[in-house]
Order: sequence, then C-alpha cells, then structure tokens
Amino acid sequence: MNYPKRFEIWLVNWNPARGSEQEGIRPALVVQTDAGNTNPHYPNTIVLAISTKGREIPFHIKIKPSTINGLKDISYVKCEQILTISKGRLVEKIGILDKVYAEEIERALKLVLGLEP
Repeated sequence: MNYPKRFEIWLVNWNPARGSEQEGIRPALVVQTDAGNTNPHYPNTIVLAISTKGREIPFHIKIKPSTINGLKDISYVKCEQILTISKGRLVEKIGILDKVYAEEIERALKLVLGLEP
C-alpha cells in the first residue's frame, strides 16, 4: 500500500469515471493529514484533482511546472474537486507542491467549504 504525505502530488488511476469526474491516470494533490495517510488501518486519502484546464476563479489554483512538483505543464489544482479515494488508486508520486502554493490551496479550500466568514 502507498503512504502519501500531505501536499505530495501523485498520479491517480481515476478509472472507472462517472459523469464529469476525472478519468484515466492523472495527477492529484494529497490534502489529508499525514496521521491519516500513514495509518495502515485507514485505506483512504483525500485529494484534489489537478488539470491543465482551469479558470481564473478563486478555487482554481494555477501551478507552474517545476522539478519539485513534477508537473509538465501549467496546471490547476481544483479545490472544489475534493475526493476521498482508496490509497490503492495512487500509482506513483511525481512530486511535492512548492511551498509558495500551500497557503493558496488552504485558503481556497476554506472558501469552497465555507469555513471562512
């Protein structure tokens, strides 16, 4: 079983997809706490979808590719696409989110979930 860490970027096998869900093998950002991620008795993790298609809206965080994050193209972390997935869907770690984006991701998650006034 894979044991991801918070803010790592992993390739995820999204198949089978339904409706407008992601499909194929695509990147995702792990946002679950490391306590849950490293627990061998908890088989799931929480991720945000990453896509090369995005919009200039507060919960699509634009990420520039780097050797640290492993992304090949400008991508968008879609903070409204929060998914709990089996750790078995994780194919391989490709990188880790550059620290400059972590606060933006957390702010966008709070906005999407209505956790900020």
